Amino acid sequence: ENVIKIKHAVLLEVAKAAFAGNLDEIRDDIPFTLIPGPTPQFRCCIYKEREIIRQRVRLAEGKAPSANDDGNIIQVISSACEDCPISSYTVTENCQNCLGKACINACKFGAIEAGRLRSHIDPQKCKECGRCAQACPYNAIAHLKRPCKFSCPVNAITYNEYGISVIDESKCIRCGKCIHSCPFGAIGSKTYIVDVIDAIKSENKHVYAMVAPAAEGQFGANITMNSWKKAMQAVGFNGFVEVALGGDMTAAYEADEWLEAYEAGEKKVTSCCPGWVKFVKSEYPEMAGRLSTAKSPQQMFGAITKSYYAEKLGVDPEKIFCVSIMPCLAKKDERTWDGGKDVDAVLTTREVARMFKAFFIKPEELDEDEFDNPLGEGTGAG
Repeated sequence: ENVIKIKHAVLLEVAKAAFAGNLDEIRDDIPFTLIPGPTPQFRCCIYKEREIIRQRVRLAEGKAPSANDDGNIIQVISSACEDCPISSYTVTENCQNCLGKACINACKFGAIEAGRLRSHIDPQKCKECGRCAQACPYNAIAHLKRPCKFSCPVNAITYNEYGISVIDESKCIRCGKCIHSCPFGAIGSKTYIVDVIDAIKSENKHVYAMVAPAAEGQFGANITMNSWKKAMQAVGFNGFVEVALGGDMTAAYEADEWLEAYEAGEKKVTSCCPGWVKFVKSEYPEMAGRLSTAKSPQQMFGAITKSYYAEKLGVDPEKIFCVSIMPCLAKKDERTWDGGKDVDAVLTTREVARMFKAFFIKPEELDEDEFDNPLGEGTGAG
């Protein structure tokens, strides 16, 4: 709860400043606004807390927390990532400091030595093979799993000599499990919230929100898509459409490709999820040729919005700014791919909620309005 509270507070301050147009002037003041001191709120000291806030502000602006940016949408907040154990194996108080020294004999890397009260594992030498834990007759060696590393389904997380987690950009599939598993809030994702607000404020942009059907109900049981539209209009969006039809179109194109492949004695797999596409390309590159060539639903509908819908509205497609509202971080990453430019920005529902709060908008207090339906309703089955 504290991690979410900090993240939301930073997003709110950045959104308010972006709307006010003074983000450049007050950027450095945000850590002091949220951590006034002199007593620390959640860490050892106010200086560390403020540095964490400063790095989170950079994430909220769509930047990496530090000067190093590998392009990944998911980033480690180094100032917050210092309290997990470096080694996965540690000797507990159950150690009897026995004469047999089964743990020392089992280790092939010389990582364990006898201590005055118990054995000690040198994290610099430990290869995390687990042989010591298996050999100990007292079960005195515990396997401590870093939550982020343990949660990653593709083993994309390691850590450096200082104990800071490191995400391998080439292996990461942008699923976001590490973000939600870290109890220190030391991993976060870049946001496009400032880009979206700048587009809304621009006189040369027509900003259209494209929302996933899965997002309905995120603001409460009684907040429908029709309620959303009024709130989005109040923020400054020019239009509000649902992406369900894009899902139908992706499914239809994929079905055509699947049938063609089937008749040729081959197989095809879906390309609708960017996280899945990354997974196939990194873990099973030999299968990459079997991915469908169809765009994902958000990219499909972004292309429609910037062509057919722009023509229908009489708006220059170059002035259309498509904002996709999705429940998935991988959709943010897809926007950076070659061929992913049909969507200009991707927001999560939590980021949209901070924009509402910055404008003092409460969707439950607004009347409903029919959301835009340029091509008719989608089934949602795609």
